[in-house]
Amino acid sequence: MTVNDMLKTHPNPSDALNPELLAEAIDAALACSQTCTACADACLAEEMVANLRDCIRTDLDCADICATTASVLSRQTGSNLTVVKELLKACRTACQVCAEDCEEHADMHEHCRLCAEACRRCEKACADLLESIG
Repeated sequence: MTVNDMLKTHPNPSDALNPELLAEAIDAALACSQTCTACADACLAEEMVANLRDCIRTDLDCADICATTASVLSRQTGSNLTVVKELLKACRTACQVCAEDCEEHADMHEHCRLCAEACRRCEKACADLLESIG
């Protein structure tokens, strides 16, 4: 089962959100949340943990914002597009900042490289869905 499969079962889907872009945004946000959480944990295990303090913080902030975004986007009943738009903007920003932080460490830490990739995917998915809303 995929996110798209679950969204298709809703008896009253939102006409305001493109179903494919919605599914991609939810999937990307869930993946990003998990990846950022794992990256923060891996950073804590590194010998040079003090040098990764900001990265850990942005990882955890991004993970929480992505998880919340995925939850809100998964609710189609009575969706408030103003809230959805602002949340997508916040998620896109959190992913951008986290990706930038992780990219600084990507040459030394594989977990940061993977986290930056997940953040960039989610950033794009949020931007694409936001653009489709108008």
